Amino acid sequence: MKIAVIGSGYVGLVTGACFADLGVDVVCVDHDEDKVRRLRAGEVPIYEPGLDSLIEQAVANERLAFTTDLDSAVAGRSIVFIAVGTPSAEDGSADLGHVLDAARAIGRAIDGFTVVVDKSTVPVGTADRVAEALRGELAARGADHGFAVVSNPEFLKEGAAIGDFMRPDRVVLGLPPGEDGVRARALLDDLYAPLTRNHHRTLYMDVRSAELTKYAANAMLATRISFMNELANLADAVGADIESVRQGIGSDSRIGYDFLYAGTGYGGSCFPKDIRALCETGRRHGVTLGVIAAVEEANARQKTVLTRKIVQRLGEDLSGLRFALWGLAFKPNTDDMRDAPSREIVRELLRRGATVAAWDPVALDEARHAFARDLAGRPQWLARLRYADSADAALQGADALVIGACPKFCV
Repeated sequence: MKIAVIGSGYVGLVTGACFADLGVDVVCVDHDEDKVRRLRAGEVPIYEPGLDSLIEQAVANERLAFTTDLDSAVAGRSIVFIAVGTPSAEDGSADLGHVLDAARAIGRAIDGFTVVVDKSTVPVGTADRVAEALRGELAARGADHGFAVVSNPEFLKEGAAIGDFMRPDRVVLGLPPGEDGVRARALLDDLYAPLTRNHHRTLYMDVRSAELTKYAANAMLATRISFMNELANLADAVGADIESVRQGIGSDSRIGYDFLYAGTGYGGSCFPKDIRALCETGRRHGVTLGVIAAVEEANARQKTVLTRKIVQRLGEDLSGLRFALWGLAFKPNTDDMRDAPSREIVRELLRRGATVAAWDPVALDEARHAFARDLAGRPQWLARLRYADSADAALQGADALVIGACPKFCV
């Protein structure tokens, strides 16, 4: 089988590399010429354990290729995944510009029946807009090639994405009605067969239900995180041990232990923007999502917890004090700095006059870029932020240690 993946970001690269490892002929498309050049040279632009070796092997076996030429990549491919970014717009909704651009480009390139798969996280109704874009381009060409737009959301945890892909809890396929949906299901069943052969993990549903499933899953996980963070704050206030509480409630089979760890708040590429997008979808349809809105508010407060504790202990003015900070990415085993709590922590420490020595085992390069943007208008603050090349080096001369999203071996 031959497939194309539009977008060589986190989801696109993991999807392409994993399918190639399963023997599928995959071409990944990206408009960024420099990224494609780097990928061809064996440079993987993101950190994900095991991904670089997976890509290297697939390229060597000629099952994975990278290109900027979408037309040639899509031609002759029975399945095309759209795996481009859907960042937050100013109103909190998902910006579908990249998705619809990809759909139009696919419509100009397909040369036969094609299954177009929305792998990007998109709001309910996006498949209809993708189909409309495809029909428009096909009509402009005078072509009558059939197609089916399918929603196949990803459920990948950064730091464990390859395992999540290769051993999925479930594969969700949102299929259009009619004969086109039947043809799409057959092709996708064949594609996913190596992952679902031993256990029936495929859930078939209508397209809109599949689109909502992705947001609902992320909202539930984010809710568990914010719930536990608020309980941790209460445990601090009343003198309880939050880890004992976690054990006490997690042992209930109705609750479980996953995503019940207290911390400095969630971040990354999914939860923050997806929670905002889901709330905006509710507003547009006149539905109040009070619980989910509260999750976002609780998370924003949680990002200030560590600095509030520091101020309570050391005072409002931190001038002359030096802080070591372990853990910069939003979670361990990733270099993703998007909405990372460390960005709030560092900014507040610098605002109060402190000096910060920051360290992370994998995210230092991304952190440099992130803080350069955050502090672009504050050169005097930026001058008090330095990056250490080891955990021990960050501690040298420190008055206090702040532990953020840090691997367990650090502590």
